[in-house]
Amino acid sequence: MKNIAIIGASYLQVPLIKKAKEMGLTTHVFAWEAGDPGEREADHFYPISITEKEKILEKCRGIGISGITSIASDLAAVTVNYVADSLGLPGNSMECALLSTNKHEMRKAFERGGDPSVKSILVKSADEIKDHSFSYPIIVKPLDRSGSRGITKLYDENGLSDAIENAMEEGFIKAALVEEYARGKEYSLECISSHGEHHFLAMTEKFTTGAPHFIETAHLEPSGVPDEMLSKVKDTVFHALDTLKITDSASHSEIKIDEKGNIKIIEIGGRMGGDLIGSDLVYLSSGYDFLKAVTEVSLGEKVSSFETSLKSAAAVRYIFSGEDLAALQRLLDEHPKYLVRKDISEITDGKIMDSSERFGYFLMKGPSREALLPYLPAELPESEA
Repeated sequence: MKNIAIIGASYLQVPLIKKAKEMGLTTHVFAWEAGDPGEREADHFYPISITEKEKILEKCRGIGISGITSIASDLAAVTVNYVADSLGLPGNSMECALLSTNKHEMRKAFERGGDPSVKSILVKSADEIKDHSFSYPIIVKPLDRSGSRGITKLYDENGLSDAIENAMEEGFIKAALVEEYARGKEYSLECISSHGEHHFLAMTEKFTTGAPHFIETAHLEPSGVPDEMLSKVKDTVFHALDTLKITDSASHSEIKIDEKGNIKIIEIGGRMGGDLIGSDLVYLSSGYDFLKAVTEVSLGEKVSSFETSLKSAAAVRYIFSGEDLAALQRLLDEHPKYLVRKDISEITDGKIMDSSERFGYFLMKGPSREALLPYLPAELPESEA
């Protein structure tokens, strides 16, 4: 029986752990001990922080792993690539790990590669912006975080120092990015790459709280983008994946498309998308087993057929308030068979500042995107988005 290492033990990794076990693999899971569900689900759990890549490498060498992987975590992806590279296992290079997790290095790579991205500068204080010409609104974000942590949209210089300080506090690298604001509707693209060949799996429409923090409120597949635009998006993203040197992993690309059809790349991670996109929505909408493919790539095995055809629509709506619970109740009253799963905790007072603070979700599957739209948040006007 082959051994596979999985980095991280949070609820995000549980579908991957279960899939690996279903495939007959022995799972070795590494994470800081915190009582997370992956600790119990694993065949073997090692209480080592996902950032301690040298210790994990030493342990993996002793175990004799055949592959290493993780999903939905940029931080875990660094360790995955480090161990894979050190042991000669399938994975992306350490150069790729830097380019796909450090947003400043990513922006520089996109500029060199001619990929359509946004103007961006690295700062540690508001004073450093004086020599650069930025048109407001702007976005301030950490270099190395996901889940909408530390992101702020500003319409003028008021609050700039606080936004930079907040981004620096949220990041592991104590600096911030100040970027031009890309207008348009936001989407994400799920792909898997094997031996440098990229394969499109799904395009997802994203719903957020809008400014100032852009926390995801829902995701929907299919995206509703016309075939001609989808083809253009694929070409743009595949080129960017080459720029970031993503060769052997899943990838999650976030983009915006404006009313003129111009594409801007927001960022790309060399890992499966979180928020149930990769672990659930792709399979529910297309029938493609993304988790299995990610595991196969990590083992260097031939990946399951990349043929996908949209069979249905799938969506997830996150719980922020009673309004979201009311949408769930409407769904149960009108189309109870659409509900796939729900996980909801008690709603408490307090402002939600990032995706980890949401009060749960409900997952849906229906015959078309139009059938699910009534149970998703209203689209925000451009002035708020």
